[in-house]
Amino acid sequence: MTEQSPAQRAIGDFAPKLVDLTEDVLFGDVWERPELSKRDRSLVTVTSLITSSSFEQLPRTD
Repeated sequence: MTEQSPAQRAIGDFAPKLVDLTEDVLFGDVWERPELSKRDRSLVTVTSLITSSSFEQLPRTD
């Protein structure tokens, strides 16, 4: 059994299709588009997490 993603743990029981769309479309299709480099995508992601005060989702470095 594979480890569940955060989306699966949060809403997988009552909205499994939303989890599929989030993981397949957003993280599969959108994340892998070649228009932005992986570096730029990562910068956008980190910036988005910081501006939304989602610090717990950022990796710790200590």
